[in-house]
Amino acid sequence: MLEHELIQSTGFRNFGPVGARQGFAIRVRIPNYHGTRLSLLEGFDVTVDGEYFDHEVNRLGIRDEVYTMAQMREETVARWSLTEWGEILVDKPGGLEPGVHKIQVVARIRYSYFPPDVHIFPMRAERFGTICIA
Repeated sequence: MLEHELIQSTGFRNFGPVGARQGFAIRVRIPNYHGTRLSLLEGFDVTVDGEYFDHEVNRLGIRDEVYTMAQMREETVARWSLTEWGEILVDKPGGLEPGVHKIQVVARIRYSYFPPDVHIFPMRAERFGTICIA
């Protein structure tokens, strides 16, 4: 079951082989009140301990599929369901050090019932997370 908060309390981890971590992942729920097509997502800005990672380079993982921002913009079929979690994958060679980190996420979403040029709705969340294994 997913928590109400955008940033979930589990799933904050480094990814890649031990000794050669490629980055870190943050587990999130959909920033919407219903499921949506991936093409309506404009990415996720991430800041960890004051270090900013732009939505254009962060990727989104859902159901064993990973999408870049460019792929999400072109995706016409894939949807993110309200009951599924996703992972924001952030490239950072070496990953994060073990310990407590301040995580901030800005989810950028458009709604299908607003014209595309109206604007992007940012949804902000913040919490602390712990990396247990380097």
